Amino acid sequence: MLSLRDCLDYCDLTEEDVDVLAEHEHLPHDVAAHVACGLVQTPDGIVLIDHVMEDLIEQARHSGLLDKAEHVSHVYARFKATHPLAH
Repeated sequence: MLSLRDCLDYCDLTEEDVDVLAEHEHLPHDVAAHVACGLVQTPDGIVLIDHVMEDLIEQARHSGLLDKAEHVSHVYARFKATHPLAH
Protein backbone atom coordinates (compact mmCIF):
# COMPACT_ATOMS: atom_id res chain seq x y z
CA MET A 1 0.00 0.00 0.00
CA LEU A 2 1.28 3.44 -0.91
CA SER A 3 1.54 6.05 1.78
CA LEU A 4 0.53 9.65 1.20
CA ARG A 5 4.24 10.54 1.07
CA ASP A 6 4.79 7.88 -1.64
CA CYS A 7 1.94 9.39 -3.65
CA LEU A 8 3.36 12.91 -3.36
CA ASP A 9 6.85 11.73 -4.26
CA TYR A 10 5.49 9.91 -7.30
CA CYS A 11 3.72 13.07 -8.49
CA ASP A 12 6.67 15.29 -7.52
CA LEU A 13 4.51 17.34 -5.18
CA THR A 14 5.39 18.79 -1.80
CA GLU A 15 3.28 19.05 1.31
CA GLU A 16 3.23 22.79 0.67
CA ASP A 17 1.77 22.28 -2.82
CA VAL A 18 -1.01 20.25 -1.24
CA ASP A 19 -1.49 22.81 1.55
CA VAL A 20 -2.08 25.55 -1.04
CA LEU A 21 -4.64 23.46 -2.92
CA ALA A 22 -6.34 22.38 0.31
CA GLU A 23 -6.63 25.96 1.54
CA HIS A 24 -7.86 27.39 -1.75
CA GLU A 25 -10.41 24.64 -2.38
CA HIS A 26 -11.39 24.16 1.29
CA LEU A 27 -10.48 20.47 1.20
CA PRO A 28 -9.02 18.20 3.86
CA HIS A 29 -5.29 17.71 3.32
CA ASP A 30 -5.52 14.03 2.35
CA VAL A 31 -8.29 14.72 -0.18
CA ALA A 32 -6.32 17.62 -1.64
CA ALA A 33 -3.27 15.36 -1.99
CA HIS A 34 -5.20 12.81 -4.02
CA VAL A 35 -6.78 15.52 -6.16
CA ALA A 36 -3.40 17.16 -6.77
CA CYS A 37 -1.79 13.84 -7.73
CA GLY A 38 -4.52 13.33 -10.30
CA LEU A 39 -4.32 16.88 -11.62
CA VAL A 40 -0.58 16.84 -12.30
CA GLN A 41 -1.07 13.92 -14.68
CA THR A 42 -2.53 16.20 -17.36
CA PRO A 43 -1.54 19.57 -18.83
CA ASP A 44 -4.99 20.97 -18.00
CA GLY A 45 -4.60 19.84 -14.40
CA ILE A 46 -1.22 21.53 -14.13
CA VAL A 47 -2.75 24.73 -15.50
CA LEU A 48 -5.53 24.49 -12.91
CA ILE A 49 -3.07 24.13 -10.03
CA ASP A 50 -1.06 26.99 -11.53
CA HIS A 51 -4.16 29.23 -11.46
CA VAL A 52 -5.02 28.15 -7.90
CA MET A 53 -1.57 29.20 -6.72
CA GLU A 54 -1.70 32.50 -8.59
CA ASP A 55 -5.14 33.17 -7.12
CA LEU A 56 -4.02 32.43 -3.56
CA ILE A 57 -1.03 34.79 -3.97
CA GLU A 58 -3.34 37.54 -5.21
CA GLN A 59 -5.83 36.94 -2.38
CA ALA A 60 -3.03 37.18 0.19
CA ARG A 61 -1.67 40.40 -1.34
CA HIS A 62 -5.15 41.91 -1.53
CA SER A 63 -5.68 41.08 2.15
CA GLY A 64 -2.34 42.59 3.13
CA LEU A 65 -0.88 39.20 4.08
CA LEU A 66 2.46 39.85 2.44
CA ASP A 67 4.34 37.09 4.31
CA LYS A 68 1.77 34.58 3.15
CA ALA A 69 1.92 35.91 -0.42
CA GLU A 70 5.69 35.56 -0.38
CA HIS A 71 5.51 32.02 1.00
CA VAL A 72 2.98 30.91 -1.62
CA SER A 73 5.10 32.61 -4.30
CA HIS A 74 8.03 30.39 -3.29
CA VAL A 75 5.79 27.31 -3.36
CA TYR A 76 4.52 28.40 -6.77
CA ALA A 77 8.04 28.91 -8.15
CA ARG A 78 9.05 25.41 -7.07
CA PHE A 79 5.87 23.95 -8.53
CA LYS A 80 6.45 25.69 -11.88
CA ALA A 81 10.04 24.41 -11.97
CA THR A 82 8.96 20.81 -11.47
CA HIS A 83 5.75 20.97 -13.51
CA PRO A 84 6.46 23.28 -16.47
CA LEU A 85 3.61 24.18 -18.74
CA ALA A 86 3.94 23.39 -22.42
CA HIS A 87 3.58 26.67 -24.30
